[in-house]
Amino acid sequence: MKLATWNVNSVRQRETHIRDWLERVRPDVLFLQEIKCEAPAFPALTFQAAGYAAEIVGQKSYNGVAVLARVPFTVTHRALPGLPAEDAQARYIEIETGGVTLIGIYLPNGNSGAEAGYAYKLAWMDALRARAAALIEADRPFAILGDFNVCPTDEDFAKGALPAGDALVRPETRSRYRSLLWLGLTDAIRALHPSGPVWTFWDYQAGAWPRDQGLRIDHALLSPALAERLIAAAPDREERGRAQPSDHVPVVVELA
Repeated sequence: MKLATWNVNSVRQRETHIRDWLERVRPDVLFLQEIKCEAPAFPALTFQAAGYAAEIVGQKSYNGVAVLARVPFTVTHRALPGLPAEDAQARYIEIETGGVTLIGIYLPNGNSGAEAGYAYKLAWMDALRARAAALIEADRPFAILGDFNVCPTDEDFAKGALPAGDALVRPETRSRYRSLLWLGLTDAIRALHPSGPVWTFWDYQAGAWPRDQGLRIDHALLSPALAERLIAAAPDREERGRAQPSDHVPVVVELA
């Protein structure tokens, strides 16, 4: 099984990039983040022609997540359980396929909205941990993939790429990420690349891409049953060098 996640920073602007990548890499399931459109504007027919069915949790101009799959699947949740019902931010989709639960997330950045915006990020992470704990308790094989907006350690961003007080590296953010790992989840990339730079994001500003001033903020966390099947995990750096790219690249995970 080949799983992938990609913050595409506008699915309509990156439609051709995504189609070409699907045809080249052929993942079984691809989670998209920051699609920045509602479902009627999503280019589902383009991806259908490439062999992928789509499910969209959209939001006009902001946020938005989707899943593209060439295997049969069922959508189980379109919002993160545990958040208030009135929460309108489109950041979560959960599916089941082949006896496995797969979750795609776009975790809040936390740098906007002052302390209220950061509190929302932490509350979202708490709800995500609760959902993961429930799946662990149910002995359900699962994976969580997406843009976590977390650099788990200082080794996960280039020196000088972030200020010390950035929401991606604040102690409260990192402690909540660690709490996911302490449930028994495995960070797929670090399981196979335990040290060194494995960037998934390069800002559009300050020459971050040519200077390789990147961050690792797109992750894939695997439950114990899936971690035992892990054979490969890496970002696809090639996409960042294309014309008009997203500032993120796909992360691909292969399971036996």
